[in-house]
Amino acid sequence: MKTVTRKLVTMVAASATLVGVVATMATTGAAAAQPVSTSGAVETERVVVTYKDTTIAARSNPAAVADAADKAVESGQTVRFERRLPTGDAVFSLGGMKPKAEVGKVMAEFRADPNVTAVEPEITMHTTAVDVPPNDTEYAKQWDLFEPRGGMNVPAAWAKSTGRGVNVAVIDTGYVRHSDLQANVEGGYDFIGTAERGRDGDGDDPNPADEGDWEAAGECAPGSQAGDSSWHGTHVAGTIAAVTGNRKGIAGIAPDTKITPVRVLGPCGGSSLSIAVSMLWAAGIPIEGAPTNPNPAEVINMSLGGASAGCPAYYQRTIDRVVARGVTVVVSAGNGNTDASQSTPANCNNVITVGSNNREGGRAWYSNYGSKVEISAPGGETRRATDTPGTITTPQNGILSTLNAGKTRPAAETYKPYQGTSMAAPHISGLVALMKSAKPSLTPAQISDLIKANARPMAVSCPQGCGAGIADTAKTLAAVAGGGSGGGTNPDPSTPTTYTNTTATAIPDNGPAVTSTISVTGRTGSAPANTKVAVDIKHAWRGDVVIDLVAPDGSVYNLKPSSGSDSGDDIKTTYTVNVAGEQANGTWSLRVQDTEDYLAGTLNSWALTI
Repeated sequence: MKTVTRKLVTMVAASATLVGVVATMATTGAAAAQPVSTSGAVETERVVVTYKDTTIAARSNPAAVADAADKAVESGQTVRFERRLPTGDAVFSLGGMKPKAEVGKVMAEFRADPNVTAVEPEITMHTTAVDVPPNDTEYAKQWDLFEPRGGMNVPAAWAKSTGRGVNVAVIDTGYVRHSDLQANVEGGYDFIGTAERGRDGDGDDPNPADEGDWEAAGECAPGSQAGDSSWHGTHVAGTIAAVTGNRKGIAGIAPDTKITPVRVLGPCGGSSLSIAVSMLWAAGIPIEGAPTNPNPAEVINMSLGGASAGCPAYYQRTIDRVVARGVTVVVSAGNGNTDASQSTPANCNNVITVGSNNREGGRAWYSNYGSKVEISAPGGETRRATDTPGTITTPQNGILSTLNAGKTRPAAETYKPYQGTSMAAPHISGLVALMKSAKPSLTPAQISDLIKANARPMAVSCPQGCGAGIADTAKTLAAVAGGGSGGGTNPDPSTPTTYTNTTATAIPDNGPAVTSTISVTGRTGSAPANTKVAVDIKHAWRGDVVIDLVAPDGSVYNLKPSSGSDSGDDIKTTYTVNVAGEQANGTWSLRVQDTEDYLAGTLNSWALTI
C-alpha cells in the first residue's frame, strides 16, 4: 500500500509539478493500534522537516509532496507540503491546529524515515513579560499596574500587545528630557502663543520643551500662591510609555508606543482656543501657521480641564472632527470632588472621561464623578482628604512616574508620585494604545465600548457614579483578540443594516450642540444614497431644534433646520439622506442643538440604517 501510494503520487507530481496536494488516508487497524511517542510534540498546525542533503526531497518540492502523501498514510493524519523555509527545510501543514497526540503520530513517521535528520513542531512564541516582572528598579512601587484591588492588571496584557506602531499625543505642559522616556518621544509642537507665557522667547514653534510652569505669588490671580514647576506632561507621558525592561526607573503601560508632546499649558494654565487647535494638529489635520504633524496620533491624552457648565461648541466640533479621523480622545474627569458635567473637556461628547480610583479600589476623594465619567483608572492618593493641601503624606499610594527635580527651570531628572485624574487618564491612553496596536481597525466608539464592557466593579462602592468600574487591561486585550465590538451585526457587508444608540442625551436650552455617536464596521465601500436616520427626540417646541448627521470624515448633512412656526411636540421620524460617496465604515454622529430660549429637550435614541 505504501509503495503504491508513493509511486502514484510521485508520478502525478512529476507530470504536473504538483505543490500542496493534500493526502489524508485512513490507516489500517493494525497501524492505529501501535503506541506512538509524543516526545517533543506540542499542539500545533505545522511541522518542519530537515531532510538529508543527499535526498531528492531536500531540494524537490514534488518529492516533498509525495512524501507528504506517504506520511499521511502511515500516520492516519492530514499532511500537506506547504512551502520551503529560506534554509531549505520543508514545512508541512497538518490541516489545522492538532492536539499533541496527533502531532506525535506525524512526527514519529518522519523520525522513522532514514532520509530525515530532524522534525520539529511550529511553536507559538510569547514575550516573557507576563512570566517575568520587568527589571525596572522602581517597578515594585507601581501598584497601579498590578495590584488586584486598585491596579489595572497591565502585565498580563503585554503578551498580546506592547503598543508598537501607535502614537499618543500628550497635550499638556510639554516635555522635559528624561532618559527613562526619551527613546519613545518623537516630534511635538509648542502652541503657547506668547514669549512671556512660553518662557522660550517666541510664540508657537516646533519645540515642545517644557520650560517650567512655576508661578510667582499673585501672578495668576490676586492673592494666588506661588508654585513650583510641575513637569506635568512628562509625568503623564511616563505612565503611558516609559521605557520598560531597561533596569532603571519605571515601566510604561504601552512600552513600545511613541509619545508626541504638545505644549499648551504654562504658568497660569493655557488657552482653550490653543488647546482646540492643538487637537487638530495632533490628529494630523492641517492648520494654518504650523507644519502638518508628521506623526499623527491614534490617541490624544488631555489631563487638563477648566470649569464650564457645558462643553463649548467649538470644543465639541473640534473633538468630533478629530474622532471622525479615528483618533480616540481620553480626558481627565477633574479633581474638584464634584460632578464632571461642570468641567471641560470632561463634559464633552465623543471623549473617554476618566475618573480616579485609589489603591483600595474606591473613588479617590478628589475625583469628579457622575454620568459623564465612563471609566475609572488608578489616580492615587499621595495625601488624605483631611491632610494639609500641598503635602505628601502617603507617597506609596500615589502614581510614580518620570519627573524633573527643578523648582523652576529643568534640573536633574527624577521620579515622583503624583495624585489626580491627570494620572488616571494616561492609564487609559496607554490601554487604548495597546488596543490599537493589537487591532488597528478599532474605532474610538468600539474602543470605549470594549474598555467599559471589560471593566471590573469598584472594590469600594461608588454611589456618585464612577463609570463602568476600574479598567482591566488584560481582560480588555483578550476581548480585542477575540474580535472586539462592532455596535451592529451584518453578515452580508453589501446589505444595509441598522445600528442604534439608545443612550439618552440632554439637549440644553439655547445651548451648545450635543452629539451622539454610532460606530459602523464590517461594511464595504461607500454609504448608500438612501441612508435612513431614525430619531426620537422629546421637545415641547420642536421648531427650536436643528439636527445634523456628521459623516466619519466630518462632512455635515442637515436633516432638520430650525423653524419659528413649528410649535409641535417631539420629533419621532425617519430621515432619508443621500450620503453616497462617504465611506460606510467609521464613526457617524448625530448633532442636535436647541436654538431658542425657554425649552430644553432630550435625545432619547437614534438609529442609522446604512
